[in-house]
Amino acid sequence: MPLLSWRDPLLWRPSRVLVAGTSGAGKTSLATSLAEAWQLPRVELDALHHGQHWVPRPSFVAEVSRFAAGPRWVTEWQYTAKLGDILCGKADLVVWLDHPRQLVMRQVIARTAARSWRREVLWNGNVEPPLRTVLTDPDHVIRWAWRTQKGPGERVTRLLQQRGAAVMVVRLRGRRQVRRWTSRVLPFAAPSDAAPAVLSSSAEAGPVSAVGPRADDPGS
Repeated sequence: MPLLSWRDPLLWRPSRVLVAGTSGAGKTSLATSLAEAWQLPRVELDALHHGQHWVPRPSFVAEVSRFAAGPRWVTEWQYTAKLGDILCGKADLVVWLDHPRQLVMRQVIARTAARSWRREVLWNGNVEPPLRTVLTDPDHVIRWAWRTQKGPGERVTRLLQQRGAAVMVVRLRGRRQVRRWTSRVLPFAAPSDAAPAVLSSSAEAGPVSAVGPRADDPGS
């Protein structure tokens, strides 16, 4: 199955959704929007992975395996070194946030600086370390975002080779494409009465209608 763009209709109603992209691409925000619009259970992987003092929780893989076995969910595609194909092997829709590097870096720096300045409490009582640690920590989120920019694209390529007929992949590049795709697709993919049982993965249900302009849009 070829990559879908922001202009293309979905081929079936998704029920297991992954949002791909490097740190700072906007995975969490988009996953939250999809969960609300499509009435899908929302699971945030960072909350399952990070214990107190940023120590990885030993139950992480088991907990992900349990929810991945369920019929309906939306989450981020990350922690692949630990999770392997637990999530991507079951997803029926991957939304790939393939943003330009400068946009990702601008977003991740702004987010990290704001969290650090406000001492925002994140998962399980953790807070961002002082911003100066970007100079000393090779795995600091800002340096990680720069280093792993190509990773999501490589994973998407492998996924299409392995499960191309069973999974839709929508590639969104830039905020404008994200806005246009969500404004066109989200209202149509959710059932009219918002009943979760109706929102299932089924080719027989037909493609999700989405009418919009067909001009190319590189986004920004």
